Amino acid sequence: MKRAEAAKPVRRRHVLPLPVRMLAMLCAFVLMVGFAVVLAKITLEPSPASVSLVHSNLRPGRSIRAYLDQPDLRNTVKQIGGNILLGVPFGILVPVLAPGARGIWRVLLLTATVMLLVEMAQGALVTGRAFDVDDVILNTSGALLGHLLVGRRLGRVHDRRAHDGRAHDRRGSV
Repeated sequence: MKRAEAAKPVRRRHVLPLPVRMLAMLCAFVLMVGFAVVLAKITLEPSPASVSLVHSNLRPGRSIRAYLDQPDLRNTVKQIGGNILLGVPFGILVPVLAPGARGIWRVLLLTATVMLLVEMAQGALVTGRAFDVDDVILNTSGALLGHLLVGRRLGRVHDRRAHDGRAHDRRGSV
C-alpha cells in the first residue's frame, strides 16, 4: 500500500493566485508592447544625416572598439550604454510573459534572435542604418543584466510549489 501511495504524483499549486499571475502577465505585456514601440522608433527610424557614416559590421568587437577609441566619451556611453539598456526589458519581461522561456539561456537566445532580426531589418530596410553584430551582443548583454537583476525574481510569478513548500522539477521529483 505504501508503494502505491509513494507512486502518486505530487499535487502542485501555484504560489500566487491566478488573478495576481494574470495581472502580472497583463502588466508585462503592456510594458513589452511599449518597449517594442520604443525599440522600433529608436532602431527603425531613418537617419539620412548619417548615411555616409554607416557601415555594416560583421566582426564582433569592431564597433565597440571604435566607440571606446573615440575621444567623445558622451557618444561612447550613449552608443554602448544605449544598446545595453535596449536589451534590459527582454531580460525582465520575457520570464513573466513566457513561462517556458524563464531560463537564462532561453532568455538570451530569444533576445539574440529578436535583436538579430531587428538589426537585419535595420540594415536592409532603413536608410542611414546598418547591420552591426555588436549591437546584438550589447542588447543580449543587457537582457542578461536585466534577467539577473530582476527578471529571475519576476519570473517566479509562475513558480509551482508542492504542498510541503519544497520546489519540484518538471517530473515532480525533489
